[in-house]
Formats: sequence, C-alpha cells, structure tokens
Amino acid sequence: ALVLLAGLDTGMVIADTSYDSDANRAYCAEKGIAVVIPNRPNRSEPVSLDEEYYRDRNKIERFFGRMKQYRRLATRYDKTVVSFLAFWHVAAAIDWLR
Repeated sequence: ALVLLAGLDTGMVIADTSYDSDANRAYCAEKGIAVVIPNRPNRSEPVSLDEEYYRDRNKIERFFGRMKQYRRLATRYDKTVVSFLAFWHVAAAIDWLR
C-alpha cells in the first residue's frame, strides 16, 4: 500500500481492514493525510474510526460493483485508453440517471 500512497500528499485514505498497519498509518501521519481504516481484530491499541466517512467507502464499492455488471468494463475489451475511458463515462452517466 505504501507504493500507492507515495503519490498522495494530502487528503484522506479510506480503506478496509486489510490496510491497517503501523507503517501505513505512520506514513499518512508524516504526510498529514487523514486515515479512515478500521482496526484489525488483533490490534493491541485500537485507533478511533470516523464511521461517517467509512460509510462513504461502501458507496464507492457498490458503484464499482455496478460498473462491473458491464461486461465491456469488467473484461476491458476496448483496445485504446480513450475508448475505455469513454465507456466508463457512458456507464457512469447511465448509472447516475437510474
């Protein structure tokens, strides 16, 4: 996860329990990034969780689940990045209109 976080300078990280590590939390604290990650069950010192922000993660997960219903997106049939991104826009617009 540190490789993914390397490009992030500010903002917020909302992730699931598998990303709960001292290294991830330390990196985010060093960069001033807010962390919304639930504690692992075996964590000796639990960290508080902002559950309102964590609910937003569920909305994002459900959105990507709906987008995966489009076979074209799930299997990446498009050969160019432009046409693949264009269909993402079309699918997101269709989802928004529903």
